Parts: sequence; structure tokens; C-alpha cells
Amino acid sequence: MDIIAKLTTEFKIQRKQVENTVTLIGEGNTIPFIARYRKEVTGGLSDEVLRELSERLVYLRGLEERKAEVIRLIEEQGKLTDELKEEIEKAEVLQRVEDLYKPYKQKRQTRAGKAKERGLEPLAMIIRLQQEKQGDIYEIAKPYVNPEKEVETPEDAIQGALDIIAEIIADDADYISELRERTWEKGIISVEAVDPEEKNVYDTYYGQTEMISKIPNHRVLAINRGEKEGKLKVKVETDQQKMVAYIKSQVIKCDSIYKEALSDTAEDSYKRLIAPSIEREMRNTLTERAEDEAIKVFAKNTEKLLMVPPVKGKRIISIDPGYRTGCKVAVIDETGKLLAYTTIYPTQPKNDIAGTERILKQLIEKYGINVIVIGNGTASRETEEVVAAFLKKNSFDVVYTIVNEAGASIYSASKLATEEYPDLDVTTRGAMSLGRRLQDPLAELVKIDPKHIGVGQYQHDMNQKKLDGALSGVVEDCVNRVGVDLNTASPSLLSYVAGISLPVAKNIVKYREEKGRFKNRKELLKVEKLGPKTFEQCAGFLRISGGDEPLDQTGVHPESYPATKEMMKKAGISGDDIKGGGVKDIYERILFAYPSLKKEESLEKLAEDISIGLPTLKDILDEMKKPGRDPREDAPEVVFRSDVRSFEDLKEGMEMFGTVRNVVDFGAFVDIGVKQDGLVHISQLSNKFVKHPMDVVSVGDTVKVKILSIDNEKGKISLAMKL
Repeated sequence: MDIIAKLTTEFKIQRKQVENTVTLIGEGNTIPFIARYRKEVTGGLSDEVLRELSERLVYLRGLEERKAEVIRLIEEQGKLTDELKEEIEKAEVLQRVEDLYKPYKQKRQTRAGKAKERGLEPLAMIIRLQQEKQGDIYEIAKPYVNPEKEVETPEDAIQGALDIIAEIIADDADYISELRERTWEKGIISVEAVDPEEKNVYDTYYGQTEMISKIPNHRVLAINRGEKEGKLKVKVETDQQKMVAYIKSQVIKCDSIYKEALSDTAEDSYKRLIAPSIEREMRNTLTERAEDEAIKVFAKNTEKLLMVPPVKGKRIISIDPGYRTGCKVAVIDETGKLLAYTTIYPTQPKNDIAGTERILKQLIEKYGINVIVIGNGTASRETEEVVAAFLKKNSFDVVYTIVNEAGASIYSASKLATEEYPDLDVTTRGAMSLGRRLQDPLAELVKIDPKHIGVGQYQHDMNQKKLDGALSGVVEDCVNRVGVDLNTASPSLLSYVAGISLPVAKNIVKYREEKGRFKNRKELLKVEKLGPKTFEQCAGFLRISGGDEPLDQTGVHPESYPATKEMMKKAGISGDDIKGGGVKDIYERILFAYPSLKKEESLEKLAEDISIGLPTLKDILDEMKKPGRDPREDAPEVVFRSDVRSFEDLKEGMEMFGTVRNVVDFGAFVDIGVKQDGLVHISQLSNKFVKHPMDVVSVGDTVKVKILSIDNEKGKISLAMKL
């Protein structure tokens, strides 16, 4: 297989783009580096496309390796024909290769295997291949009777031969391919209750049937979980008569003395060998498809959460709500430094409202607080009601917001948190982390395993290796898109920078602690185990403010410094311009340098004059315009509040604004300021057809919704966005 040609076709890009990208990956370059600093080479492929191409490349190379291995294994048995070799070599999916290899694969002891050991394979070949043979089937079988091999009668011989034929049918790659396709197109997933009388979260699935080809991904994951928990029985159902009829049409060649025996064998082969195998395949295929889609949704949600804009310059009271043990409070300054911590008891069983208000008042006045952050876990809404009422009765210029606390408890008890704050207890670390999530979500959330951030569906039921890989890729892309301050970043944040491993990240921090602030990017080469290749990959993503080299605070890669300085000279730009916040009229200056040319022509001429690619030049000019620009500035701002609603305040038909907290296959969960997030079902997202909720909304979006229905008993709210 020409892998390059296949990738070119699949991704609908030029062959040269694929060839260059494959070469770059083979040279050990990271995806963020390739996406940002090798645009001329890849033709401007995005990090998302590059990751998909890289994953597909791994699959296709694995496929070719498996083909070579299968050909070798069959050849060692002396059974490889030119036709079989050609079939294997032209296979485009791993499943086809395994289907073709199946007849030659070493099997555990089967009925067919035992029959072969008893010398019945020649009889099986006669029955299967010489169907026009006349006579009595039992007479033909007599020569194969051998009591020493436990073949006592002609009937025993015939049965053994038919077992061999049943396995041959089940091993035929073409038969299986056809039956698999028919099962996919016409098969049904049937769900039954283990205990029909039991009421549980899965009772809506009792007695459900759905076409295999049409069952939604989220439903696949739901019934899988129900089956795993022993609540549901799941089966794949097909029209067995039609399936068996197809096998008979392929196996029975004429009306002969073998017809009845072969007819029974076709049915036995399907029911005993083929149907169970295809059922497993169908369930695995559905699960894999559902997991892949769920992982994409999870990854997209995680990206949106990580790219929430930071709230800068605010002093924060951060509250981690609780009941019996109280609410843990941490006070942090504009840089995230801990100023104070305590515990308040506004909720059951103490309900110490007066004490809570007194402490909040003292903290606000003493530390000049601007924002109160409340975690969204246990006792969140009760705590929010107290805070909102407190703010209402006082004249403080303070607002509050709710922060997703998923994973905070895992971080606060982790080895990393212990290393960062050895003198603080677990609960204080957790409260402080919530406040820092508001100040810089990306810097704080990278300290947590991405799958614990909690913005997906059924993440704990998925292939964990695949999930971890996808989410790590998302975090890496986000970190490198934003850039990292080399002199303040934690090891956790640095470890996601292109090319930097956690040990190297720790060495960077160690160097910083021993030698002081980095003065320029070149100094990175003095860090232990950070060599030229790592420097090449990471340097452009690391920022240094107030250093020796003004360009170090931008996203310009050091390899482009000579060309950039030549461009600066032509455009009359100094280092002080960059330090002073950038050159807003950079494009006008370029036009001034080339007065006879139009904008695009002047850029092309400039790129040619300084020997640099046009895409790279445009990136450099954008950096000159706004050095170290944070792409998170384009995202919706955090929603702050000063009041609160209760469940009882809600009425059907009310319209209000809310924040999207999670997006799943079947809709979006929106925080409208009450205890329970409301669900906007996919059918209520838009007046137009919506293929996936993510086409309409993203985590963090502020949306206007209308209340459709309220279920007080179950605490459920149905919302609509198609107003």
C-alpha cells in the first residue's frame, strides 16, 4: 500500500504536504512545533489535522507490519498462494487481514480440530467439494471408521467431517464479510432488564430495540454501563433464516446425497460459530465508535474549559463548600499567593449565618477582595445563597462566580500538591486551587489528570489509554497556543510545552531557583538534559518578560530572529516598541517601506527580501502588533453574579441567561443559577437541524434559554435555546 497516497486521498490535501509532514514527524518534531513553526513545509495544516494524520499514519504502518507478519506465518505453513498473498496485500483494514488469516491461525482445541486428528478431513473435502457424487453417504463414510481414533460408526465419521466443514464456513473471509455487513445494516440491538420489577437509572431502556446502524453513541455507552452493572441484558438479533439461507446458497452446489447434511451444517456453523463471533464484533465496533465520539466531545469540552480567559488583577475569597466539616476558605492575592485561610459554617448542621457573614466582612475589608469564588460541588447552592444574601445587604463592590471543582480534591491530596504546599492541609489546598482556577484556568487545571476535569460523558467506561492520549494532546495544544511564562510557570505547566518532559520541566524550575530569573531563551541550553533538539521544539512557546532580548517575550522562534530583526530595521521598529506593548500600525509601516506595492504584494516582497516564508512572516508581524497575545482573550468572559435564584423562583416560560457547563451527544447542560444545571436537549438547541450539540454550543458559552419544564421531585430542568 502506498501510505502517502492513501493519506493524501483521505485528508484531501496535496501529496507534498503529507510527505513533508511524515518526514517532520519521523524526525521527532512535536505536533505543536510543526503546526506553529513549519507552516511553509506542511502547507499550514492545523494541530488538529496534524494529530489525526499522525494517528492515521501509525495505524497504516501497523497495518502494513501486520500484513507482512501474516504473510510470513502462512508461508511458514507452506500454504501461501499468489492469490492469497495478493488479497492480504490489498487489504485496507486490519479486520480484513485477520479474516484472511483466520483459517491458518493456530486455534485452541475445537470440534473440527479433533475431527482432523481422527483423519476425517479427506471425508470433509469429499462432502464439500464432490457434491455431484452418487451413492449412499454412509457407504462413502465407512472407510473412515476407525475405533482406535474414536470413530466408531459411519455416523461418527460424517459428524466429524461436518464439524470440519462448519469451521471452514466460519473461517471463510468472504462469507464473514457479507454476513457482517448484513448484520450491521439489518441487525437489531435488543435490551432487556435483568429484573423487570426493579426501578433504576436504566429502566428507560427496558424492552428497547434499535437498529445497530442507527443507535446513538451515548445510548451505546449507557447500555454498556447498565450491562456491566448487572442491570441490563443486551443482545444482537438478526434474521437467522436469511443469514443461514445465504450460507446455504454459497455452500450447497447441487441437489445431492449431501444436501441435507450440508443444510444442517450451514445452520450449525452460523448459530454456533459465526453469530456469536459477529455479535462480539458488532458490540465492540459500536463501543469503539461511541468511545471515539465521546473522546472527541470530551477533548473539545476540555479545550474550551482550558481556554476560558483568565481573570487578572483580582483579590479572591475562594470557598470550597461542605456540610458537616464546614466550608474551607482561602484568600489569595492577584498573583495567586495565599494570604489567609479559615473555615466557615453557613450550611447544615450548624447554619452559622451570622458567623459566616462576620468572617466574610473581615476578609473583604482587610484584604481588599474583589471576587468570591464558590466551588460547584456538595453544598454549593446553599453556600451561594448565603453569599448572595450577604452581598445584597452590604455595599461592598464585590461579585461572585461558581467554579467547576471537578478534580480539585484529587489535586489537593496529590503528591504534586504536597510538594507545592507542604505546610498546608488538603482542604486549604483545595480551596486555594479553586480561586486559582478563576485567575488562570489553564495554569491550574494542567495539574490535574484531564479526565478528572469532568466535562464529558462516561469517561470512566472508555479505553483509558486512548482517552489519556487524546486529552493530553488537547492540553498540550492549549498550553502551546497560549504560551508559558518561563520565569513563573510550574513544572506541571512546563511539562506540556512542546518537547519538554516532566524531568526537564523540574530541571528548569531548579535552575530558576538556583540561578534566578531567566534573562533570555538561550539560557535554556544551560539547563540539565535540555539539548538543542528540545530547545528547538520548546523555545518559541516560552516567554520572558523584561529580559535581555525583546523578542523573547513574543511567539517568534529564535531561529527567525535574524530575519525578524532585518524586518524590524526595514519597518523602523525598535526593541522598545515591542517592550512598550507592540506596534499597532505594523502593516502600515510595511506598506510605507514598499510604497509602490499593495499590501499582499509588499508582504511577499518583504518575505523574499529577508528569506523567510510568507506564513511565518505574517505570524511574526502579528506578534509585533501585539507581543505575546493571549488567544484566550477571544473567549467569552466569566459570568459574575451578585444575586441567586432558588428552584422555587423558576417558572415555565421564563427566559434567562446561563453558562454552558458541559456538552454531550444528546444536548448541553446549562448553569442558570440554581442548584441543578438545566438540560437543553439537542432537539431544543436550534430551529435548524443539529447534527451534534457541539456545532451550536461550547463549554463556557453564555446562552439565552427558556424554561420548558420543571420536575421538582427529580430536580430536573428542561431548557430550550430556540426561543
